[in-house]
Amino acid sequence: MKDQLLFSSDESTTDHPDDYSNSSRSIAPNDNDSDNNNYYWWRWAAEFDHVKKMQMKLDHERLIFPGGGRASSHFTAAARMRVVRELERLALVSTHQEGVNELRHKLLMYRSGDFWMPTGGLAKENMDIPPVATILLVGFSASGKSSLVNLMYSVLGRSGLVPFAQTSPPPGSFSNNPKSTSMILKEHNVLRSLRSGFCVYDSRGFDYNRIGEGLQELSSWMSDGIHHNQVCLRPGDDVEESVLTNLPDMDVISKFARRKVNCAMVVANMAEIYKAFQAGDSKPMDATKQLFCSVNNAFTNIYNDESTILILTHGDMLTTEERIEGRLKICECLGVSETSGVYDIVTCLSEYGFLAEESDPVSAYALSEAVYMALLLSDRTHSPKKTLGDWAVLILSSIMCFLASIFGLLAQICLTLGRHSKDV
Repeated sequence: MKDQLLFSSDESTTDHPDDYSNSSRSIAPNDNDSDNNNYYWWRWAAEFDHVKKMQMKLDHERLIFPGGGRASSHFTAAARMRVVRELERLALVSTHQEGVNELRHKLLMYRSGDFWMPTGGLAKENMDIPPVATILLVGFSASGKSSLVNLMYSVLGRSGLVPFAQTSPPPGSFSNNPKSTSMILKEHNVLRSLRSGFCVYDSRGFDYNRIGEGLQELSSWMSDGIHHNQVCLRPGDDVEESVLTNLPDMDVISKFARRKVNCAMVVANMAEIYKAFQAGDSKPMDATKQLFCSVNNAFTNIYNDESTILILTHGDMLTTEERIEGRLKICECLGVSETSGVYDIVTCLSEYGFLAEESDPVSAYALSEAVYMALLLSDRTHSPKKTLGDWAVLILSSIMCFLASIFGLLAQICLTLGRHSKDV
């Protein structure tokens, strides 16, 4: 397992792009693997020839510009090579059955706080660790959040093709209509285990044209926490009375535990974003950037750390070249690494009647690793427990604020009575 992980995108591909010529022999497409091209999509001859041509162009430019000219071309080729190496790493590990099984076992054994590392001289007993770690899925409508939840059930919970989350209709069948999409937050135990140490929340999709409302709602989720069956109504919603009557009863909702968001996965429809961007429409790209930055800033402000995973979906609707270029453009726009914390996953496998581990083991392993990475990040967001001194200061502050409000009210009453007596 360690030898497999050595083939990582963290290798020095940036400084030595010539290494691609050596590594290409091990990742070149095999004629006997034609059936595997669907999930080894980056191995198609056209893409490899394209990267090799870019490498030859780089070598030619180095002869003409020995001082490092044409830096942008060098960056593009190096970034493409890093993406290919990262995809090969996932493919290499996924070909061994113990790859997914090992991660599944670790997730089954996981308890909230297991991945916490001692920092700042504080022991684990002094940290405020929730009983269940919470992963929140956010994204725009039809980005694949619910499909991702179903894939988690299939891969991690071994539920087969049973759908647990309600997915949105195909793109084009509705336009962010509240009557056609889920309007509540749903908590999912994707491991289907009574001892699960984490849960996944599927949220209502945002609207590209109403991003402000979405970010405001997201801010409340991050600061106030979330709970199962929480209603997601927004000011601009045109909801019929029949829809409102079918929403969960508030008395029942209030009994569910409120959970603090420990990590977030931003799910982005790569095909939609890339095609719109190529057509000159930058709204999906800009809106995705606002969403991703808002999530990142929320964690940075609260925990002084970033706890966001980027999931790119619907890449199977693009050509090989478009799929890699779309990943690079989105990561460049978001200002994140194209290989670290970014996963290209085909989420609709179970909906099409395919078991992920058989039809696309690369997506199955990438999904397992994404959840594992989310838990690693979530255990870095725990804050120290409040001491008796902290509670004393909090209570004293509350008392002082209460007294200040009382004195303010008395001052206002005396001022009103004084004016009234003066008039008389």
